[in-house]
Amino acid sequence: MNTKAYITIIIASTIVFLIIFLIVMRIRKNRAYGREFDLLEGHEFEYYCADLLMKRGFQEVEVTRGSGDYGIDILAERDGVTYAIQCKCYSAPVGVKAVQEAYAGRDYYDCMVGAVLTNQYFTQPAVEAAKKLKILLWDRGYLESMIEE
Repeated sequence: MNTKAYITIIIASTIVFLIIFLIVMRIRKNRAYGREFDLLEGHEFEYYCADLLMKRGFQEVEVTRGSGDYGIDILAERDGVTYAIQCKCYSAPVGVKAVQEAYAGRDYYDCMVGAVLTNQYFTQPAVEAAKKLKILLWDRGYLESMIEE
């Protein structure tokens, strides 16, 4: 091999190494960022979620007042569809009560879609209730995918 071939191999190897390094660093950053939301209290988590929704193309994103909100924490609109969203920052799986709140709040605010957004996952009864009541369940995986986008 001549010198030109060695230089080409070295440059190509360096580029591949840098790409891998950047991917690993991004994954680490996202994981560290993702854990951050577990430390938030309820109202902080609502504002955190509202910010993520805005970054993902939702408009007219509004965090409702803390009490008397009829179970809805965020009102938003995307592509002409209105959303009533219940946020739950828990340390355990989210149950049926959150689904019921989203269902009642969706109708109260006259929205097209009701959703529960959480940093955890949902119990099986919550999943079954959501199917029956047509409520979207946005779990930890969904939240982390929003962060990664």
